[in-house]
Amino acid sequence: MKKALALTIAAAMALSLAACGGDTSTSTSTTSTTSTGGTTGTGDTATTGNSTSGTSSDFDATVLYYAYSDTYISSVRTALDADLEAAGITYTDYDSNNSQTTQNEYIDTAISNGTDLLIVNMVTSGSSDTANSICDKAEAAGIPVIFFNRAVEEDANAGAVLGTRQNIAFVGTDAPEAGHMQGSMIGNYLIENYDAVDLNGDGTISYAMFMGDASNVEAIYRTQYSVEDANAILTENGKPELSYFDATNENKYQLDMTGAWSAQAAMEYMQTNLASYSEANGNMIELIICNNDNMAEGCITALQAAGYNNGEGTTTIPVFGVDATDSAQQLIAAGTMTGTIKQDAEGMAECIALLASNVMNGEDLMANTDSYTKDTANNLDNKIFIPYQEYTGQ
Repeated sequence: MKKALALTIAAAMALSLAACGGDTSTSTSTTSTTSTGGTTGTGDTATTGNSTSGTSSDFDATVLYYAYSDTYISSVRTALDADLEAAGITYTDYDSNNSQTTQNEYIDTAISNGTDLLIVNMVTSGSSDTANSICDKAEAAGIPVIFFNRAVEEDANAGAVLGTRQNIAFVGTDAPEAGHMQGSMIGNYLIENYDAVDLNGDGTISYAMFMGDASNVEAIYRTQYSVEDANAILTENGKPELSYFDATNENKYQLDMTGAWSAQAAMEYMQTNLASYSEANGNMIELIICNNDNMAEGCITALQAAGYNNGEGTTTIPVFGVDATDSAQQLIAAGTMTGTIKQDAEGMAECIALLASNVMNGEDLMANTDSYTKDTANNLDNKIFIPYQEYTGQ
């Protein structure tokens, strides 16, 4: 009866959102899918999968993703679906389609349907107001919350939510780490390949920066530290700091205005850039730094259309990203992308599934997590960091 009601409400919600116009994203992803520990169904509304593990439970988890269209999030979803199924946990996935309003509505629906756990990839990253609103609803219903991937609080407000609420947790990354790793990777690469990268021979490397979301703490730190740390390595080795290609851009980055970290936005920016900044003009962009692999792929598409990064016999502009998605790994293997920082989708999913199993089994939410790195700097035992790793395909 509970599942039938969930399907009915989810279907009505999907029709209502379509009628209202809702989000302007072109994503065609499924609104939600439900599994009973086996195959995940597909379609325009929630569907129930058939158990292949021979187990099922009365415990229901609700997983809310900020956007299925995000390549990294898609990889987390694939891994988490498999881990929840292996644990015998019934779950429903929802695509918030990059709309916090949509996500809030799905949360209300899940709670009214009697979900036992909320697993939330917040749309509005780093917002204690948004997180507290979700926690208020969950606490009133006696439901634990596992936030993941996107920051729960403002960086300067650490502990405002995680340090004051009961029965909540965060599984994510130590935000500055990716920026530091990327900066180190870039700096060391340039020292080894400086003359080849310096296409116009002026002794300075001209770079472009692609930022995903101006309010996202991960994007902020990646933008900052990738350049700062690369510059530190360059100056230590007697080389000048990186020079942003467009002197009129005081921000020194190009921003995906939709906040979607998209390949499309990066490709369009890069196409425009290449119309004015070229080898023929002596001012070619010689290095590209991206906050994620989606944007790196968009830049490579534009470069290839202009005759770069096509393999043997063509000039390759170094392009660096973050996430180590499957497609980025393929580009690196092909020699058209230089490097990325792996954000461990499988490790994140495994940790989330462990916490979900704790809840299902009546254990403390944070049981069995001593082996994980915690946010000890802010004394937050319920904030777990999944480490990043450098990836160059070697």
